[in-house]
Amino acid sequence: NLLILDEPTNHLDIGSREVLLDALQRYEGTIMFVSHDRIFLKELANKVMLVDKGEIYQFPGSYSEYLNR
Repeated sequence: NLLILDEPTNHLDIGSREVLLDALQRYEGTIMFVSHDRIFLKELANKVMLVDKGEIYQFPGSYSEYLNR
């Protein structure tokens, strides 16, 4: 039960993005995704992994908590 998504909201209109977000919020498995969509990140992410200069840093909180830190 793992979904891996790469920029899932690219090229979606607002309505389609909302439908996708709702479906993913109801999904009971694990979702790993890459996104630059800040609304999508704020609504869905509960853990943040940052890749920078070949290093991976894990932040255990939400995207909003990550931004506040």
